[in-house]
Amino acid sequence: MKTRDVVIFNGKRFKVPQCIQRIDHRYTHGWQVRYGGTKMFSDGTNDGTGAAASLEAATRELIRRITTMPTPSKLQPKPSASKESGLPVGVSGPLVRMRSGSSTRYASLQVLLPRFGEKPQNKNVYIGSESTYTKDRFQEALERAVAMRQTAEDKYRQDEAKARRAEAKALKAELASRPPAPKPPAKSMTRTVRAALAASAKPAGAAKAPAAKATAKAAKATPAAKPEKAAKAVKAAKPAVAAKSAKPAKAALKTPKAAVKPAGDAPAKKATAKAKKAPAGG
Repeated sequence: MKTRDVVIFNGKRFKVPQCIQRIDHRYTHGWQVRYGGTKMFSDGTNDGTGAAASLEAATRELIRRITTMPTPSKLQPKPSASKESGLPVGVSGPLVRMRSGSSTRYASLQVLLPRFGEKPQNKNVYIGSESTYTKDRFQEALERAVAMRQTAEDKYRQDEAKARRAEAKALKAELASRPPAPKPPAKSMTRTVRAALAASAKPAGAAKAPAAKATAKAAKATPAAKPEKAAKAVKAAKPAVAAKSAKPAKAALKTPKAAVKPAGDAPAKKATAKAKKAPAGG
């Protein structure tokens, strides 16, 4: 498989196979696989220390896709929009030509036959001369041209898939012969990656304890029960306050009555009683 040298932002150089692209944009650093779709493999760091490990992961994904997915072909699937003849892909014409040494002109279709790893080949499909040209002969020539093109495309795809799988096999062997890429140190990892690793390392019951503590705190801090307790306390306190305030009032009412009585009432009554008991003549 073809490879190229890529120098990333921190100055490190990597040998990168085709179909893998380096992306360094602001806080995004990693390798993107572009084969049968795209997939991003992040470095997990902002200083590029995880580039080797992410490149190894991207290479393994590329090998897996080559060996399991249909090979994306570079053949043109449909005619271009600028083609006005209405003929299928790889077929053009009819072309009117004249053989050397002859004054008779003839018409033919031109077919482009793709060949994997080689230059495409042009073939002419004869239709007829000026005197023998008909619509039926044109249709027959067109069918032959389409069949030739289809056969060449099928062989091209088979050769392409075989070559891709052979390249993937060689790349897999080369990857297995290398030592595994070192993982980046924990200090250079981004917060997101560290949080994900920490969450995956925690046991299942560890996450329940903070949730239980939070629930207990929320239950203690619930303000809904406070107004009800305050209302009950106010109702219970009202009769006691009324009873206490009523006793001084009665005492206050009794004291003025004793104070209003004249000081000489008792001796006057005693004198009147003695006068009634005394004899009338004496």
